[in-house]
Amino acid sequence: MSSTLLTLACGHYDRTEALRTGEVSPRGIKLNYLTNRVEETFYRMARYREFDVAEMSLSTYVMTLSQGRPFVAIPVFPSRMFRHSGIYVNVNSGINEPKDLAGKIIGIPEWQVTAAVWIRGFLEEEYGVKIAGSTYRTGGLHDAGRQEKIVPNIPDGVETMPIPSDRTLSEMLVSGEIDALYTPRTPMPFTEGHPNVRRLFPDYRAVEEDYYGRTGIFPIMHVVAIRREVYEKNRWIARELFTAFEEAKAVSERWYQETSALPTVHPWLFDDITKTREVMGDDYWRYGLHDDDKTLSTFLRYSHEQGLADKLWDESELFAPEAIDEIKI
Repeated sequence: MSSTLLTLACGHYDRTEALRTGEVSPRGIKLNYLTNRVEETFYRMARYREFDVAEMSLSTYVMTLSQGRPFVAIPVFPSRMFRHSGIYVNVNSGINEPKDLAGKIIGIPEWQVTAAVWIRGFLEEEYGVKIAGSTYRTGGLHDAGRQEKIVPNIPDGVETMPIPSDRTLSEMLVSGEIDALYTPRTPMPFTEGHPNVRRLFPDYRAVEEDYYGRTGIFPIMHVVAIRREVYEKNRWIARELFTAFEEAKAVSERWYQETSALPTVHPWLFDDITKTREVMGDDYWRYGLHDDDKTLSTFLRYSHEQGLADKLWDESELFAPEAIDEIKI
């Protein structure tokens, strides 16, 4: 029996490397694994449905649930990341703590970017920074001309406006034309040590560890989405893909148990992994749905409150049932 050929567009991650190399193969499926920059993958999948299966922004995927449901996701999370580290400010903006963001001009790549949804959500919930109090400017971080992949609904009382088509958010943060920036990528001026740019939370790791300790939330950034017509033709692929992603992640976890040689150039990798597990537990990068995890329900609430989702979805409504139902033998 021949295997079903699927093109998968996904990042180059330790947790998916075994799928990329073929060390792990989904049963009954032959994968053509493509790696692009995530922004390219997201745009091509959301706009043109170019791939059979693709890594997708969680925020974009939730928006598509009310737009014909062209995709079906499985509860695999290729990207998770705390986002307190993704808030940057101009040193002359008068922003010294979160409450100072109120009423400022904030740059974001797109209103619906998952990282920005998380940032706006926790700033309001944890620090009282109202979303409606600021002006938001959208555009490319380092490349001019970025546009929304899917045109979002903007809540009442919120002002958004694209930056000029020949400008970037990074240069406008340096010049002070925007006061702050919410971004999943580190702006180049910060990396290069520009004196006008700093993080809102310089000791972000301590802030993020405290956040996790209080909330139990490890923010999900991306899911894996299957084109609806591909899924409907062979619904079994949802289960097999989920299982294969789980197996690939397990392979990467075994790498970090082998201490004879470092798998990365980070010299204190094993010590950092030990410290991370002390804070977050052994199974902190879980796939699937878990009753004790409020990460997805919190994001779905933020998405609804910020005008992106037209209803408050339940996390079980997001995913193919074949990939979340427990199979008992």
